[in-house]
Amino acid sequence: MNPAPDTSEHGLATHIRAACIRAALEGYERAQMDGLCHEGAWECAIEAIRALDLQELIVQYAGRVTVTGDI
Repeated sequence: MNPAPDTSEHGLATHIRAACIRAALEGYERAQMDGLCHEGAWECAIEAIRALDLQELIVQYAGRVTVTGDI
């Protein structure tokens, strides 16, 4: 049996996963509106994830946890 995950690590991972999903969806939708095919839009979605500033996401998460106590 695995021990329960550290809630701060789990919360950060969840925050980053949500940001990746949001970036991918926005990148894909933008690309499709610009007339790209499915394959091109998919490439834009992946690039949107790559372009995420991980340090900024960590800072956002840390501020959220410190200020509100939410995870």
